[in-house]
Amino acid sequence: MLYIVSTPIGNLGDITFRAVDVLKSVDLIACEDTRHTRILCQHYGIKTPLTSYYEYNKAVKGDYLVKILTEGKTVALVSDAGTPGISDPGFSLVRDVLAAGIRVVSIPGATALISALSVSGFPTDRFFFEGFLPVKSGARRRKLENLKDYSGTVVVYESPHRIKKTLEDMRAVLGGQRPVAVARELTKKFEEVVRGDLEAVLSKISAKNPRGEFVVIF
Repeated sequence: MLYIVSTPIGNLGDITFRAVDVLKSVDLIACEDTRHTRILCQHYGIKTPLTSYYEYNKAVKGDYLVKILTEGKTVALVSDAGTPGISDPGFSLVRDVLAAGIRVVSIPGATALISALSVSGFPTDRFFFEGFLPVKSGARRRKLENLKDYSGTVVVYESPHRIKKTLEDMRAVLGGQRPVAVARELTKKFEEVVRGDLEAVLSKISAKNPRGEFVVIF
């Protein structure tokens, strides 16, 4: 059996009792970064062996994980933060495991997408999750052109070193008066949600050195 286990997006307290029990009981934990997951394991006394599973080794390691699952082992898949399969290679493993006739079980919990959306002040009855926008400005603007007339709330992820340029592209495509909410460091000590029109939010974000992973909602 493969367990898809949600882990904290920042605050180590944001994990379920069931998730901890599963991580303690499985034969192996597959994770993006063993160093990162080891911190969580040490905090909760989890002694299960770890193995890496990330974008650049997913083909080889995916085959290995399917092999041991078919041999009767149990594996838990975790990401560095939140729910596996959301903007990470987890879906590839789930697809391969299902194709091999192995059961996949969700152990739900935190995800930055829903956490940010719930405090954004934007409608939540209909929303579109784009994940990460393209790295290059031209492609990013084209993607925003496709999203600007969506009749619901749009959610994207962004890294700290691209957030200013992304907001600038959003201003150019969506207009400086478009309402937006930008969340960073959710559940952590310096959690912050900046709300307002794009012009004002961009000005506030640009006034400091951006840190942490960002969720942008418009």
